[in-house]
Amino acid sequence: MTPGPVRSFPPALRRLARRFALPPGPPAYAHAGASASCDAPHEAPRGPSPAHPGPALPLPPSSARTPSPVLPVVAVLALLCLPLSPGGEGGAGPADALSALVVLFCAVRLLRQRRRPLSGTAVLLLALPVAGLALAAMGASSPGAGLTGLGRYLQIFVLVPAAVVLLVRDRADFRVLAWSFVALAGWQGAVGVHQFVTATGASYQGETIRAVGTFGPQDVMGMATVVSFGLICALGLALGRSRARQRAVAACCALALLAPLALSFSRGAWIATALTCTVQLALAGLRRALTVGAVVLAAGVVLVGGFGVGSAMLQERVDSITQVADAPDQSVTDRYTLWAAAIGIWREQPLTGVGLKGFPEHRDAHAPLALSSGSDTDGAGSGFVRQPLLSPHNMYLLVLAEQGLIGLLALAGGWLALLARGLRGWSRVRRAGPGLDCALVACGLLVWQLIDFVYADIGGPSTVLTAVVFGVVAWWALVGADGREEALAR
Repeated sequence: MTPGPVRSFPPALRRLARRFALPPGPPAYAHAGASASCDAPHEAPRGPSPAHPGPALPLPPSSARTPSPVLPVVAVLALLCLPLSPGGEGGAGPADALSALVVLFCAVRLLRQRRRPLSGTAVLLLALPVAGLALAAMGASSPGAGLTGLGRYLQIFVLVPAAVVLLVRDRADFRVLAWSFVALAGWQGAVGVHQFVTATGASYQGETIRAVGTFGPQDVMGMATVVSFGLICALGLALGRSRARQRAVAACCALALLAPLALSFSRGAWIATALTCTVQLALAGLRRALTVGAVVLAAGVVLVGGFGVGSAMLQERVDSITQVADAPDQSVTDRYTLWAAAIGIWREQPLTGVGLKGFPEHRDAHAPLALSSGSDTDGAGSGFVRQPLLSPHNMYLLVLAEQGLIGLLALAGGWLALLARGLRGWSRVRRAGPGLDCALVACGLLVWQLIDFVYADIGGPSTVLTAVVFGVVAWWALVGADGREEALAR
């Protein structure tokens, strides 16, 4: 059969057929830079159609981070670098006012985000002291004393620690706070060493050589506390698993802070720091403990034996530690008598105590006759001042006398729970994984604070540091130790 003639279709019909025909597959493009496939029909118009939107805008890189919300807490530490007014009473300072603003900032931030970032366990441990504080405030001698004491305790042990927990996003923010402690300690230590060298410090045995930093003689333990915190943070960072350069810098900072700590002539800070560093070294491993111990011993020999930095006075001060029972000096005698007075006050109201701010009113009725009328302070830009002894210089006995067994169990029970959870987090990261430095810093700070509370209590401008320390410890124990940083990611 002879084929018939081929019919030709008009060009308009051919274009219409090509427009509505489904192509068997995406055409390949050979020119450079073209995409691997195209979901648009061949010879389709270049403009984007409603059925096929244009390419999405590029997203910002995932590594970009917004400014850390922990920076206001760093600002609180920075304010402690400022010198206090000479002759001040050593009460609340600018850092305390800023800490209140940090709490307000955190509250507003939570309201805007409308979410619950803390677990039930965290809320329980952070709010545990409130019940004992409320009972003690109601039992105070006056409403003003009750409200003042309640506000101070809530600031130090509840509000500021909770704000720190909520503002620290992850371990990077944690390390920012740790390095901030080191920087603050470096500054205060440098001021203290200058005071010793130039004899412009606080009075000690008739000479103005005691290093007190910018806190002045009214808060004679302020610089020793700051330097101790910085040394513990630096040692924890040096024993971690970060980069070798960061560990080396942290180790150098820890060694440098030994000098101002020694020149503070604070026996309590020496004991607490020595015990805490021993605990940190034990948690880091035997090999590191022996290495760091040898380095610290060599540095101490060079510092005291080689250069003779206050060797005679330091030796006398160290020897006095072993004489607290046989031949105690007047400061140790006053401490013993204040402890006895606190125990006598507690026996009046064993469960609820005598109320907040009640220790000074009941002290004289229970204190032995060996108690002096006050402690003398002089030097460091201030004149001679005789400060009354208004606390037992023991946080546990102070809480026991003013808040009773209920308050002591609430406060100390929460601290021990944080320590247990922090050590559990250390056990998870000790062999592998990041976070060993955070565990060593947090556990070290809490151990130092618990030891320090045996011979000291809250009071003075440096007290806000205690609040930040409890916040740092609580973050590791309640969030970081469980690897739940994402739960607080902003």
